[in-house]
Amino acid sequence: MVLKRNRKKTKAVFIGPVQIGAGAPVVVQSMTSTDTRDVKATISQIRRLVRAGCELVRVAVQDGEAAAAIGAIKQSITVPLIADIHFNYRLALESIRQGADAIRINPGNIPAKHLGEVIRAARDAGIAVRIGVNSGSLDKTALKKFGAPTADALVESALRSIELFESLGFTSIKLSLKSSDVTAMIEAYRSISRKTDYPLHLGVTEAGSLVQAAIKSSIGIGVLLNEGIGDTIRVSVTGDPVQEMQVAYGILRALGIREVGPDIISCPTCGRCEIDLAVLARKVERALAGRKEHLKVALMGCVVNGPGEAAEADIGIAGGHGSGILFKKGKAVKRVGEAQFVQCLLEEINAMTSGREENLE
Repeated sequence: MVLKRNRKKTKAVFIGPVQIGAGAPVVVQSMTSTDTRDVKATISQIRRLVRAGCELVRVAVQDGEAAAAIGAIKQSITVPLIADIHFNYRLALESIRQGADAIRINPGNIPAKHLGEVIRAARDAGIAVRIGVNSGSLDKTALKKFGAPTADALVESALRSIELFESLGFTSIKLSLKSSDVTAMIEAYRSISRKTDYPLHLGVTEAGSLVQAAIKSSIGIGVLLNEGIGDTIRVSVTGDPVQEMQVAYGILRALGIREVGPDIISCPTCGRCEIDLAVLARKVERALAGRKEHLKVALMGCVVNGPGEAAEADIGIAGGHGSGILFKKGKAVKRVGEAQFVQCLLEEINAMTSGREENLE
C-alpha cells in the first residue's frame, strides 16, 4: 500500500517498467557487491535482493568484461538493471549496447568531450541516466569555486551537468547528490529540490556497517522524505546489500510513506522477561524477510503488559516462563509453548494474509 503524503511533484522517469517521480511510490534500490564479471554470483545476489524487496539494482562496470556481462545478467533477472560507470565512457557505451535499463555516471570524472557521446547513446536507446554527484566526483569548476565538496558545490556541479544534458535534448534524468556528511547531504538535496523538478535519488554515501548505515540513512533519508523530497532511495551498507532492504523499508514504514512488509515490534526487555526475546525476534525477522504484505507483529517479553502495550499490532506473542500468549489486536487468543512460538506465529500470519491482495502501487 502507498500512503498519501505531501510530496514534491517531480518529472517522471522510467527505469525499464519502473516509474520514478511524478507521484509514483518511492522506489527502493540497491547495488550488488559481487564482481560483475562473475555472472553466476551476480545473478544469485540480485535474486536474493529481489526476494528481499529490491525494485532496482545497480552493478559496477569496472572493465570491458564487466560491461559485456550486462546482457547475460539482464536475461536472467526480473528487476531493471542499472550499469554504474566511472571514468571510462566506452564502458557506458558498451553497457547501453548490452541492454542496461539505465546508466549511472558521475560527469565530474568523465571528460566533457566524451559525455556527449554517452548522452546521445542513452537518448537513442531510450534509457535514463542518473547524474551522480558526490564529494569524489565534483565538476572541477565547481570544486575550484567552493574549494571543498560543500553542499553548494554539489548543487552547482549537478546544475552544470543538467545544463549539458539539456543542451543535447536529453531530459530522462534522475539526480543524486550524496555525501558521507549527513547534514551536507540534507542541505544539498533541499537546495537542488528548489532548483529543479528532476526526480531525486536519496542516499548517504559510505555510511558504514549496518548499525551506522541505519543511523545515518534514517536521519538523512528520513528527514528529506518527511519534507516531501525524494523519489527513490538506497541505504548503503558495508557488506551484504540484502541487509539494506530491511532498513530502507523500515524508514518508509516509519514515516507512513509505504506500508510494505512486516513491521516487527519488540520490547527492549527487562527483569520480567523470561524468554529469549532476542533470538525470537531474529527468527521471526528471518522468516518474514521479503514479504510484501503489511502487518504489525509484536514480540513482547512478558504477559503482564505485553498485549496492552502492543494493542495496535495485528498479531503477537507475549512471553512467559516456558510459554506465552498469542494475541490479536491486543486480545488473548491462546497459550503457546515457547518452542512453538515461531511456528504458531507463521501459521497464523499465513492464514491472515492468505488471499489478501496488497495494493503495492
